[in-house]
This record gives sequence, structure tokens and C-alpha cells, in this order.
Amino acid sequence: MNALLARHPRLAALLAGFLSATGFEPLKLWPVTIGCFALLILLLEHAPDRRAAFLRGWLFGVGHFTLGLNWIAHAFTYQDAMPHWFGYGAVVLLSLYLAVYPGLATFAAWWAGRRFAFIGPAFLLLFAGCWIASEYARATIFTGFAWNPLGVTLLPTGAAITATLIGTYGLGALVLLAAGACLLAARRQYRPAAAIAVPLVVLALWGQLSPAPTTPAGAPLIRVVQPNIGQDEKYSAELEQAHFRTLATLSGKPRPAPRLIFWPEAAIPAYLDMEPEWRWRLADLMGPGDLLMTGATKVYFKDKGPYGTTELAGANNSLFVVTPDAQLAARYDKAHLVPYGEYLPMRSILQPIGLSRLVPGDVDFWPGPGPQSLALPATLGRPALKMGVQICYEIIFSGQVVDRAHRPDFLFNPSNDAWFGSWGPVQHLAQARLRALEEGLPIIRATPTGVSAIVDARGHVLHSLSSHRAGYLDSRLPPPLPATLFARIGNWAPFAFLLILLGTALALRRGKS
Repeated sequence: MNALLARHPRLAALLAGFLSATGFEPLKLWPVTIGCFALLILLLEHAPDRRAAFLRGWLFGVGHFTLGLNWIAHAFTYQDAMPHWFGYGAVVLLSLYLAVYPGLATFAAWWAGRRFAFIGPAFLLLFAGCWIASEYARATIFTGFAWNPLGVTLLPTGAAITATLIGTYGLGALVLLAAGACLLAARRQYRPAAAIAVPLVVLALWGQLSPAPTTPAGAPLIRVVQPNIGQDEKYSAELEQAHFRTLATLSGKPRPAPRLIFWPEAAIPAYLDMEPEWRWRLADLMGPGDLLMTGATKVYFKDKGPYGTTELAGANNSLFVVTPDAQLAARYDKAHLVPYGEYLPMRSILQPIGLSRLVPGDVDFWPGPGPQSLALPATLGRPALKMGVQICYEIIFSGQVVDRAHRPDFLFNPSNDAWFGSWGPVQHLAQARLRALEEGLPIIRATPTGVSAIVDARGHVLHSLSSHRAGYLDSRLPPPLPATLFARIGNWAPFAFLLILLGTALALRRGKS
């Protein structure tokens, strides 16, 4: 290993990055991730100049994202406008871009370490702080792509509970610190290694021993429906009636007690605000106190000519709340849209050369206003509730999922993971679990092919339906916890942690000068 690091540092960085992604779902080899980041620290310490420092971090990122995002290639198998093999190229191209962010973290840490003489534990703290900044930048620049933040690898350890204090980006710094502690221990620098490792072990124990919130016996009844309708069948007009029968059957017959029924993203091919017959079809499935939450599309038209003709101008990817009397009680419009999935950036340039959206349709979706809490009326003994909604991809953005001025009682995450391959859905669920932890809110996930789940406010999966099976989940709505520190201040929390790391690094540096 030492020979590989010395003679082929670039290859070592690429391989270490590739292996580091095994810590994410579905493999969950988090000790491997920590070991690989220890190698990255070692490579960074021995980088001869700024260019080498950036390049080693960038190559690490290329390997890391290429494996972790392999599921994106699967999405191209549902797009006939482009060759399916292009999906593998898209994964690599995206990874080449995303790797810039770890490259910037290694560059900044190397430059500041050399410029201001940060060495040993002080350098580790500096690098951890730089990692927080780089992950936040990756999640925000060019609309952001926050998939698989490093901290999600800590979910199996219990240390992920620290997200209630420092958020997901702060958790990524803990992985760097754990890697640094391993490196210090390997060098027989046991005292500084213990100074880092002991608090991390305490945090992991806190997470493992922290009691799960108890669901009251009288909590509202919920049903989560997973119809197992694949992406290759979803838009088939011939199967529309069969799909509706499946959703109707899995929703069950009305009961005396009121229920909240959750269907997936884009569950029905209907314009519910314009088609009352569709609303009555849904109302017929409900009892007097039920509410049905379903994904559908809101469309907008524009005048086409002088004779009153119109054409489709745009659409919202929406979530509607339908009542038993066929009314629409509320609507949420997805705000954080997926580039190339729900809209085509630079359409005037890309469409003429043959590129198109991965989701069928030529009209782009329009973004909604952002996080909102929808009021669910009280009925037949069920209390009034406030529901936050994050449609599919939106749930991955730490600190951007809740209307903090009107804190909801729970979050609903209708999703369509049917085109995410086998790795994407479980990674998506893991990131939703982090949102539950951060915000102290339960999360309900309904997907067409899995993984649908009910997650409590501590991020525990209480019930789930595995991929590629039809079924439903019956439960009572888990309760929220009091607002966490992160829920109160959002992403100021990881930045405060960043300042603590840098301040401690400065103190250690001065202590040795």
C-alpha cells in the first residue's frame, strides 16, 4: 500500500474514492469509507504542491461519485430519444463535475495548512471544516446536487443522531475526524487519536441508546400504498384502468375510523383541478373522514392564435389533498426540480442536438414557491394536522424541507424511484431518514415500486415495503419531537460547527508555536 501511495498517488486516490462509496446503501460498509478517507488524508499530507492537492481530491471524488451514482445509468433505459449506453457516460460526466468539490476541499486544506502551519490534529480539524463548506457548495451551486452526502454513511452507527445538532453537512466532518483518528492511531499518536475518537464513540452510544418516540394509541390511522407500477408501464394509456384498479384495491375499503391515505408521486394521469370526474373516482374510495394525498399534474395553457386556440405552456409536479366530497383541500407544487428529468436546461441549444428530458414530455415543469405546511382538517375525532410535503428529489436537500414559520406535524415524501435502479431507492430512503433526524419529524414515503416506508422522528424505519412488490402499510402516524437545534437554525448549525473546528485548529496551532 505504501508503495502504491508513493509511486502512484493518483491511482491510489481514484481507487480509494471508488471504494469509499461502498459505505452508502445498499452495501453500508462504513468502516471502508472511513479507511479510504484516512488514505485521502495521507495522500493530501504528502501532496507536493497545490495542483497535486487538488488533483488527488478530484480523482478521489471521480471514483467516489462514479460508484455511488451508478444508478443514474439505469434511468436512460426508459428514454428512447437517447441511446441507453449514454447513461454510463452521463454517470462519468456528472462525476467529473461533482469531483470538483472534494478537489476544492483538499486544495483549500492543503493551502491553508501550508500557509498557516496547520499540522497533525490541527490539520485534520481544518480539513473537516473544508469538507463542510465543499458539501454545502455541492448542494447549492447550479441548483445543487446533494445526493449521498458523506454523513449518511453514519446512519448504521448511531452517531447520525448528531444531525439534530450540526446537520447533515456537519456529519460529513465527523467522518473525516474518524478517519483522522484512525490515521493518528496507526502512527501511535494515541492521545490525540483518543481525543477525537472518544467523543465520536460517545455520540454513537447516544444514538444507539436514545429512545424512539412512542406512537400514541389514538394517533391518526394512515395507509401507504405501493402499486408496483414500473416506469415502463406508468404512461401506458392501455393500462390506465388497470393501474387505477390496483391503487383502489390497495387503498382498501372505507372504515369507521378516518384514515390518511398516501399515494405516490404522479400516481394518476389526471388534472384534478380540471377534471371533476377524476375527483369523484377518488372520493368513491374514501370513507366520511378520510383524506387522500396523491401526486398528479397541474397544467397551464397559453393562447396560441386569434381563434381562441390554446397550447400547453407548462406544468407543476403537484401533490393534491382530496376530500370525500371530491373537493381539493390543498395543493403543493414541487419547488426543487430535477435538471434533465423535469426540465431541460438550455433547451434551445440541447433539444436541436437530440438531447431531451429523461421523463416523457416536451413541456418543462415549473417550480413551486418552496416548503409549505398544508392544513389537514379535523374530522370524526382526528385532530387538525399540518403536513409538510417534499416531492421525490426535494427530500435530499438538508435544511430546505420545512416551512420553519409553520412547523408541520409530519413530512410526506411522495416519490417515483422506479427509474432509479437498485441502488437509488435505498439511497433515497437513507437521505429521507436524515431529514427526519434533523427536523425531529416523522416522514411518510409512498413510491410506485419501492421503497415505501414510515420513518419516525428519530430516523428509524418503522415499516417498509421492499422494491418491486405491490402492497400497503397500515399504521398510526408517528408523533413529532420538539424542534431540534437544527430545526430551529437550519444550515447555520453546520457552519457554526465549521467555525468551532477552525477555532480549535487555530488553538492547537498556537499551542505548539
